[in-house]
Amino acid sequence: MQKCRDMGVEFATVLLHIGLGTFRPVKEENILDHEMHTEYYEIDEENAEKINKAIREGMRVICVGTTSVRTLETVADENGYVKAAKGETNIFIYPGYKFKCVKGLITNFHLPESTLIMLVSAFVGREKTLEIYKEAVREKYRFFSFGDSSFFI
Repeated sequence: MQKCRDMGVEFATVLLHIGLGTFRPVKEENILDHEMHTEYYEIDEENAEKINKAIREGMRVICVGTTSVRTLETVADENGYVKAAKGETNIFIYPGYKFKCVKGLITNFHLPESTLIMLVSAFVGREKTLEIYKEAVREKYRFFSFGDSSFFI
């Protein structure tokens, strides 16, 4: 992180509590029937302003982790600006979703049929996601929360 700061990258933080539902696979035939779990989040004024300043200055907002994406997309308005808030989100991001705030994502490799891989697919597209994951399997990348990661912009 220090190397990034040395290059001029600003960091903002959010508080979030990830539940076990994060890792629950989607079993419904129609993904719209999937009941999304809720996660508690908080973003304070200082960090909301850091994000909004980046947006005003034409910089990318890059999230580390899919739940961070869900948090920012929950509190973002239609122009991408975020507000300080706390509460619970059950936003389900899947292909077709139009991102309001997030312009980049760093995340680990997720399991098939998870809401997490669906979020990645919403971000980079289904075909690109399949291509990336095929490479990850071929190269024996580590999956799950403490595995290897990807950077999508």
